[in-house]
Amino acid sequence: MNDRPVLNAYGVVTEPATLTIERLLPGPVERIWSYITDSDLRRLWLAAGAMQMQAGSPFEFVWRNDELTDPAGERPAGFPAEHRMEGHITEVDPPHRLTITWGSTGGVTFELTPQGKDVRLTIIHRRLGDRSLMLNIAPGWHMHLDILAARLRGERPEPFWDGWARLRQDYDRRLPA
Repeated sequence: MNDRPVLNAYGVVTEPATLTIERLLPGPVERIWSYITDSDLRRLWLAAGAMQMQAGSPFEFVWRNDELTDPAGERPAGFPAEHRMEGHITEVDPPHRLTITWGSTGGVTFELTPQGKDVRLTIIHRRLGDRSLMLNIAPGWHMHLDILAARLRGERPEPFWDGWARLRQDYDRRLPA
């Protein structure tokens, strides 16, 4: 029996076009902050890319989702082996809050809140106005966070693309039309 505290793993639409997703992760908060801000650690669950922790600083994220798990699962048609995105840091309050621009959307905020020996990670992704975009991003965040949680606990994560495809179907049923 798993005795770890669990939050609802699914992201929810918290206001029009805003996705909020949370995880309770093994702390301390500085450890989770490192997995968000350090390129070598972030690439293990999300994307590589150096960041200077200063508001206004530019960065580039490089996704190679096929490398996140072994096996990776089958990448869906239309998804490249590598994806790049340039952005800027808009707010930084180490080790509790980081807000960044995110492509053509309203940006992403990472909030870290200590809860005993664990840390609540809340990700808020704003201005996802197009449902089809949300149906790609929600299962992506969900799967990336599942991989982060597994890595932090020393567990083997589910193949990325298999999990993403399963979760996309779940989110298609869960998200408002």
